[in-house]
Amino acid sequence: MAMAPGDIEDMIKAGIPGAVVSIRDLAGDGDHYAAEVVAEAFRGKTRVQQHQMVYDALGGNMGGVLHALALQTRAPE
Repeated sequence: MAMAPGDIEDMIKAGIPGAVVSIRDLAGDGDHYAAEVVAEAFRGKTRVQQHQMVYDALGGNMGGVLHALALQTRAPE
């Protein structure tokens, strides 16, 4: 069962208020996505901490319904 890009975006935005999220389907199969997430909440955090915040926002979907997610995260400029 694949996950829709809009669902991924909604979950990230709900877990990281104010985040600007862009999702791309990398393989056309609904299982492999790339996400760019820009959020003030990332300021002062390491890249690993930023990615953990995104994974937390996605709940238990990573590795299950959502097979692969290439992440780019940053604080706004």
